[in-house]
Amino acid sequence: MSALARALATEQEKIGTEVGVSNWITVDQEMIDRFAEVTHDDQWIHVDPDRAAAQTPFGGAIAHGFLTLSLASRFVYDVLPEQPGQVMGINYGFNKLRFLAPVPAGSRLRGRFVLKDVRQRSATELLREHALTIEIDGEKTPALVADWLGLSIFAD
Repeated sequence: MSALARALATEQEKIGTEVGVSNWITVDQEMIDRFAEVTHDDQWIHVDPDRAAAQTPFGGAIAHGFLTLSLASRFVYDVLPEQPGQVMGINYGFNKLRFLAPVPAGSRLRGRFVLKDVRQRSATELLREHALTIEIDGEKTPALVADWLGLSIFAD
C-alpha cells in the first residue's frame, strides 16, 4: 500500500472529529503594527490605540482580520503533522470564511481543527478540508470560522 493510500485510510477514520487544538499565541500591539507595515494597511483602528479607545466600541486597537487569519498557518503546525511519505503541504484556499469578533490588542488566540473531508485528488495529492475556529481566550464568540483546504503532496 502506498504512503498516500495509508494516509487516506488514516484520515478517513478521523472525518467529523476534532483533530487538534493549537498552542495560544498573543497578538500584541507590536505584532499588529508590524503586520500593518508589511501589508500597508495602517487603518487607525489597528495602529492608533488611543484613537481606537476613544472613537470605537473596541476599547483600543484591534488586530487586522487578515492578521488573525494568517496565524492559521502557525496553528496548523501545532496540530497537523505531515504524514509518512508526504513531501509538502500547500494552502489550497477556503470554501468559507467569516470574521465573527474583533481581536483586541493583547488577546491570546488559538486554532481548533475538525476534519470535515479528505479525498484523493490525484496519484500524489490528498485534499483535506478542516473546519477551523480561531478562538479568543476568555471570549465565547470566536475571532473567525473557516472551512480551510489543504493539499498534501506525496512522492510517487
